[in-house]
Amino acid sequence: MSDARTTRLKRLAHRSRYRGFKEVDLHFGQFADRHLAGLDGTELDQYEALLDEPDQEVWAWLSGARHVPARHDHGVFRLLQSFEPVS
Repeated sequence: MSDARTTRLKRLAHRSRYRGFKEVDLHFGQFADRHLAGLDGTELDQYEALLDEPDQEVWAWLSGARHVPARHDHGVFRLLQSFEPVS
């Protein structure tokens, strides 16, 4: 694994755990621990774009309270949505 990829994965993992909304922190943090290393560059870009969204919006999409916008309707979001974090 390249140094740049390792650094990026560490940065994304950190951002995943410290978003500020407890439920989203748990969901994204545990997802990152399990799946980040297996994502390719395009998928990491998609994941990072999800991290850029406000917590309340992402939580509404994950919980099904709101439809996910087309820009985030992709395999990474579906994997994140189907992921079951451990409490």
